Amino acid sequence: MIILGIDPGFGTMGYGVIDKRPNGDCIPVDYGVIKTPKDETFPVRLAMLEDGLNALYKKFAPEEISVEELFFSKNVTTGIQVAHARGVILLSAIKYCGKLFEYTPNQIKQALTGYGKADKIQMMHVVQSILRLKQVPRPDDAADALAVAICHAHTSRFGNLFGIK
Repeated sequence: MIILGIDPGFGTMGYGVIDKRPNGDCIPVDYGVIKTPKDETFPVRLAMLEDGLNALYKKFAPEEISVEELFFSKNVTTGIQVAHARGVILLSAIKYCGKLFEYTPNQIKQALTGYGKADKIQMMHVVQSILRLKQVPRPDDAADALAVAICHAHTSRFGNLFGIK
């Protein structure tokens, strides 16, 4: 099963694609980021995110999509922009395949490390280990997106709890 994990962002949105095999192994397919230029207008940047997502759907044909839930930061302006980007993600994903799941940062950390307050470095090394990568995935946004996909692969049997209807 091909799973697309997404780490929401406005300037940089991370994505990670894995193949969950019937035996439970997770095989990395691709990962990276979708970037939008700071000098572009807000609506155009949102459209660029949608175009990038649609290109991922077309290239990888994910069967399920998992997204990290938005957590509130101290910078309200950035939080609002990321919330708009997340809206684009949710809308395009539900239109694409209808199998959309979301997880909080603590749920993702718990699923991968067994500890809901694991730090970023620990998470990146666990992602590297689970996917048997030669090096830690970079940039951070892509590593986070892979973690979201792995979290879904490990918890998908509980899909009704995390699915967005």
